[in-house]
Amino acid sequence: MRILISNDDGIQAEGIQALAAALAPHHSVVVAAPMHQQSGMAHALTVGHPMEVARDTALEARYRQYGLEAYAIEGTPTDSVKLYLEAIAEVQPDVVLSGINHGANLATDITYSGTVGAAMEGYLHGIDAFAVSLDAQSELSYAETAEVFRTFMEREVAAREEAEPLFYNVNFPVRFAADGVQFVFGRQGRRDYKNAFQRHEQDGKVFYTMAGEIYDTDKGEPTDIYATEQGYVAVTPLIIDATDYAALDNRLQR
Repeated sequence: MRILISNDDGIQAEGIQALAAALAPHHSVVVAAPMHQQSGMAHALTVGHPMEVARDTALEARYRQYGLEAYAIEGTPTDSVKLYLEAIAEVQPDVVLSGINHGANLATDITYSGTVGAAMEGYLHGIDAFAVSLDAQSELSYAETAEVFRTFMEREVAAREEAEPLFYNVNFPVRFAADGVQFVFGRQGRRDYKNAFQRHEQDGKVFYTMAGEIYDTDKGEPTDIYATEQGYVAVTPLIIDATDYAALDNRLQR
């Protein structure tokens, strides 16, 4: 398969290099990712501002060992995927991967995730897309995570029968359950943060810093949160359509 890898942690991040190392021996791989950390950018685009595309010597050497090309893009995760697909690629990839993110992207956090945003752009181009994240406290290495994910991805892409491309959000746990590696499909949970903003003053100016403790209001058995807490790899199939069909039907029936 032809695979494009991106992320939101930046092209120098360990997670994206682990994916490149695991996939390059088996597939045709290219990397296009932000130059710098871009977490929390969701599906943001850079509009009206030139974006540098760099291929410096140090970066080239780092990815050349895997026999692939790498583009560092001065923009968001979505910029990186969109720019590559629409301006650089001569042949479109079969799969767009985003990750491996340092930290989970579970429940409501999917809405804010640059990792998910990059994968979403692939899906919008009609390409199978996966966002992959690893719990920040995980005992699993990026290399182990990448290899386990590779076999799952290959299986899912090969088995797909629907015309609609795949769009999966995949989260690895702190540790695998005692019964081994299992991928569990489920829905998004619901997550929020207590005391999310901390206020402080400096030089007569007021500042707020976002920081808080996680609290989950929906983490039952069908959810991604539940799956990872049990030591399973949580897989949530996503869609783009945000239409509230129940409300629409109700309106149309008036």
